[in-house]
Amino acid sequence: MLEVAPGRHLAESNAILWYVAGGSTLAPEERIVRAQALQWMFFEQRSLEPNIGAAYFWLSLIKGGRDLQSHALEDWMENGYRSLKVMDMHLEQNDYFVDGRFTIADIALYGFTHVAHQCDFDLSRYPAVRNWLDRVAAEPGYVAMDWQRQPMQAAE
Repeated sequence: MLEVAPGRHLAESNAILWYVAGGSTLAPEERIVRAQALQWMFFEQRSLEPNIGAAYFWLSLIKGGRDLQSHALEDWMENGYRSLKVMDMHLEQNDYFVDGRFTIADIALYGFTHVAHQCDFDLSRYPAVRNWLDRVAAEPGYVAMDWQRQPMQAAE
């Protein structure tokens, strides 16, 4: 949640990205390029967040989460790997996801992708994704999120 003005709030990570990046080179202005950025941001919400994001939350952040969510793990892995393959195929031909340059689509996709290895995803199968992760980390102004939250206790 982002308070954009007193009493005015904006929810949802990708909406916040558009708001914060508006008017910068990160938010494409050209209609087709903007639509392509949105396409990849929708992909992130539909394909990465419910699979790699859920796996990251339960396997990396919640103590005992693997046991609590063992029934979902196979689906998360299958669908997460399918998403990584789509990304890798695109990145075999492109340095970034949209317009040959770093945009908010890359920021949105980077979030869960760069921690996928922490929740059992083997990124060695996806060299184009790994190279893209390195390119994003080399972007000017990049700030690593190298701190680690202590695992939360699952509700009993």
